Amino acid sequence: MELFTLENLIALLTLTILEIVLGIDNIVFISILSDKLPAKDQAKGRQLGLAIALITRILLLLSLSWIIKLEEPLFHILELGISGRDLILLIGGIFLIAKSTMEIHDKLEGKEHGEHAGAGKATLAGTIIQIGLLDIVFSIDSVITAVGMAKEIIVMVLAVVIAVAIMLLSSGAISDFVNKHPTVKVLALSFLLLIGTSLLVEGLHQEIPKGYIYFAMAFSVFVELVNMKIREGSPVHLKHKFEEENKA
Repeated sequence: MELFTLENLIALLTLTILEIVLGIDNIVFISILSDKLPAKDQAKGRQLGLAIALITRILLLLSLSWIIKLEEPLFHILELGISGRDLILLIGGIFLIAKSTMEIHDKLEGKEHGEHAGAGKATLAGTIIQIGLLDIVFSIDSVITAVGMAKEIIVMVLAVVIAVAIMLLSSGAISDFVNKHPTVKVLALSFLLLIGTSLLVEGLHQEIPKGYIYFAMAFSVFVELVNMKIREGSPVHLKHKFEEENKA
């Protein structure tokens, strides 16, 4: 097998980009869960979470025959055949919807105060278990994308490794940005709510076109960036910034 052919290199580049895009929601989820940990464990939580994501994706890639079998119905509800993949999507979707709803409720009810409020409430082991369970769901789409994009298993594995390495390097900055801006955190949680709904619908053999979802998310991010820019120039923000600088 000749690895470095033009076809394989193009597939590797394209697949790496797609894996990063598909992994952004995973980073956001890991960042939000890690923020609940004590400050000394937050970076470790993010790193372990992404390490689990890498291992999960590689194991699933090496188990392609098992993934194919997941498409076969295990049982039927009325006329609807439920496969192993459907069960994973349904359980993952329900978990994401429930988790996002609870996190948004905490934010809006004012139970979190300050930039790092809520830190220290969770344990590292509990957080890693939650991340591991959701990594399985996030990995399904990632692996299916890889199988559809590349022919060689080594190309798929390389793309996943490179994508996770890039996400690992950027996870700290993304986490800090999300946790520094409360409105961005609520927006990120709303994205997870949307993704959970999409997984739930897909598990019921329906589909929300991914283009609609990505457009809605991109438009929301654009609006939030405009709002952040406006807030930065507001008198209240400038006064708060001036007071913070004087304290320092």
